Amino acid sequence: MMITFSEKYSDNTILVKSFEFAKNIVEYGEKLESIRKFVVANQVLKSGTSIGANIKEAQNAESKADFVHKMKIAMKEAEETEFWLFLCNELNNYPSAEKLLAELFDIIKILNKIISTSKRNT
Repeated sequence: MMITFSEKYSDNTILVKSFEFAKNIVEYGEKLESIRKFVVANQVLKSGTSIGANIKEAQNAESKADFVHKMKIAMKEAEETEFWLFLCNELNNYPSAEKLLAELFDIIKILNKIISTSKRNT
């Protein structure tokens, strides 16, 4: 039997949310590509999937400082993704990114809390 991501990390909210967000970003990027919005699709895909990848990498950090650093990188990727999604919402003939933005705001809020708590406990 194959173990799934959601089974392995079900107790880690930020990992689950960032993984689900990455799945939704891939689908959104594919939607953009289908209407030939390749440049923006590429940017959204890179930054949007990088959030979860950096959060996952932080789980095996070498120190608390390394953990905070990796989570800050995830936050930077989240901020970049927010920019691209805001842009999509402002452009004509682009699919709405409202649902993705709502998910992203939740992730950013959790990342802020993790980073501030981790810095306090260093």
